[in-house]
Amino acid sequence: MYTYQQLQEIVNARLNQQELIRAPEELYEPIDYALSSGGKRLRPVLLLMAANLFDSDIEHLVEPALGIEIFHNFTLLHDDIMDQAQIRRNKATVHRKWNTNIAILSGDAMSIKAYEYLLQYRGSNGARVLEVFSQTALKVCEGQQYDMNFETRQQVSEQEYLRMIGLKTAALIAGSLQMGALMAGSSEEEAGHLYDFGWNLGVAFQLQDDFLDTFGDPKVFGKDIGGDILAGKKTYLVIKALENADEYKRSELEDLMANQGLDPGEKVRSVQQIFRELGVGDLTHIKAEQYYQEALRSMKKIEKDYQEKAPLLQLAERMLKREK
Repeated sequence: MYTYQQLQEIVNARLNQQELIRAPEELYEPIDYALSSGGKRLRPVLLLMAANLFDSDIEHLVEPALGIEIFHNFTLLHDDIMDQAQIRRNKATVHRKWNTNIAILSGDAMSIKAYEYLLQYRGSNGARVLEVFSQTALKVCEGQQYDMNFETRQQVSEQEYLRMIGLKTAALIAGSLQMGALMAGSSEEEAGHLYDFGWNLGVAFQLQDDFLDTFGDPKVFGKDIGGDILAGKKTYLVIKALENADEYKRSELEDLMANQGLDPGEKVRSVQQIFRELGVGDLTHIKAEQYYQEALRSMKKIEKDYQEKAPLLQLAERMLKREK
């Protein structure tokens, strides 16, 4: 069985071999910039790990797996525009380095390239794999729209938020695992268990991301801390804070989140202090752990030896305990 590190190296090496730069440079150079900016390559590695559960020969699946990484980076390009983010992976975002129009068009090209790479899978499940990918891509778009809707809503429930991050973040993690299993000839039932594993793991992953966006080290996390606060996002921390605060503290938090004229640093520090007082960081970790345990229950349903499942289980633990 391949380890995460081995597959990450394979994905990076193959990605570096791709010749994505061609005319017009303004379209393709930002794509190369985005793909060469690092990243954990989590989603293509998960696809290959899932395939490796059912087939030892996964070399022919590396190019299709790159399609998932290209699609993921496309979503980041457009997310950064919508969030007006300035930094991604310790580098200027594409729309900041070039401009918004270029970032939009380069992102569109990346979404098309993703399908081009996935079509390099020539197995008998090709139509099913593309069906899963298309459904997954649409879920990501639905999740992003819900995320934007929540920015202008006064109240967002915990259930609504968890559903949104399931669509926006967990769906691509879950779909990557499902596609990898199907590419390697698994049954629909086994691929479904991996999808459930990925969905729950993805929600836990995003909850951890919410925490790190507020309390992480920007040098480790790879982007500015407090971006969600400044963007007015209703993260799990905000939802739980509003739920647990008394009337005075709730009013204070709502005023802070709505105040666009406040110094950004002061705004982030003030909201962080309220979060600390209400203990919502701990509540976020508890909820993430619940989803993580549900993911493990789904993995137990797959009839494979522990040693075969170990790379995926170790990666799942690493995802939850991460600091970036």
